[in-house]
Amino acid sequence: MADVAAHVGVSRQLVSLVLADKPGPNPRTRERILRAAEDLGYHADTAAQLLRRARSRQLGVLFTMEHQLETHIVEALYPAAADAGYEIVLGALLPTRSERRAIDDLVGLRCEALILIGLAEQAPAHLAKIAEQVPVVEIAQYTGAPGTDSVRTDDAAGAREAVDHLVALGHTDVVHVDGGDRPGAAQRREGYLEGMRAHGLTDRIEVLPGDYTVESGVAAARTLIERGRLPTAVVAGNDLCACGVVEAFVRAGVRTPGDLSVVGYDDSRTASLPYLDLTTVRQDTGRMAEIAVRAAVERLDEGRTDDRVDVLEPALTLRSSTGPAPAPRAPGVRGGPPSTDPPQGPADADQAGS
Repeated sequence: MADVAAHVGVSRQLVSLVLADKPGPNPRTRERILRAAEDLGYHADTAAQLLRRARSRQLGVLFTMEHQLETHIVEALYPAAADAGYEIVLGALLPTRSERRAIDDLVGLRCEALILIGLAEQAPAHLAKIAEQVPVVEIAQYTGAPGTDSVRTDDAAGAREAVDHLVALGHTDVVHVDGGDRPGAAQRREGYLEGMRAHGLTDRIEVLPGDYTVESGVAAARTLIERGRLPTAVVAGNDLCACGVVEAFVRAGVRTPGDLSVVGYDDSRTASLPYLDLTTVRQDTGRMAEIAVRAAVERLDEGRTDDRVDVLEPALTLRSSTGPAPAPRAPGVRGGPPSTDPPQGPADADQAGS
């Protein structure tokens, strides 16, 4: 910093303010200092800065990188943490990297609290043990482990809202492709069951196994196609699963939503792609991130010790993948055979859905 200060002809304190992105210096001086730092190859020694601090003010985030929802949450955590005066340190959970190793690494990097995204398979006893060392906040899951906080969406209510929407459009043959053992899947499955029963459609209930991947959606759609009769609507476990459902049906000549409506879950970026334009249940990832950071800060800075659980209301985002139920093809027949129209590729999906 002394070299940068000498190069520009300002004080070292002024350089420190600029490089820390703090208010004070005018825009012209800030630009000169940043340009000089770049020319001189200056990089802040973060490790040295941490060693000088009594506290690291770092929040460790453990995520799997498997689903878009996690990416959206991570993006939202950065500004939420910055607003609270904290920094984010990421830890990825991989097939070759265990939960314990990832958590030990984050704690070893002096993370003061841990934020876990969608790791429902973690045993509550394990989480409780970790929470004895540092505050733990779960996002998009709830294990009920003592000493932990949780923020999630009311997934059962979201799935019920999807069913309500389809029934209001005249659909009675609604199939659910579930998310297996993934976070929120059991609640979404239960919401689908509750919604169907509430509308007097208990005899039409059908749940196909799946997970939160495109491949599971393709497999479920093929199962429906191969048996020779289709429902009029599908509620998928998440947006990626819904994408697979739509893709398989499009290739089989089944029009969405002309022949069959599809609803996803999460309202990820995939859902808004023009060729998909998916009706989906939205999770407020920005609000989740804000609440998670706030929960950690309350424990770290305010001394809160009681466990906190926040359940957010979902919202249905309407797009063109859902429409009125098609007229019955034959009396007493549930659904009907796939269309015999020529198969269409993803590029034709917009036209098929119009």
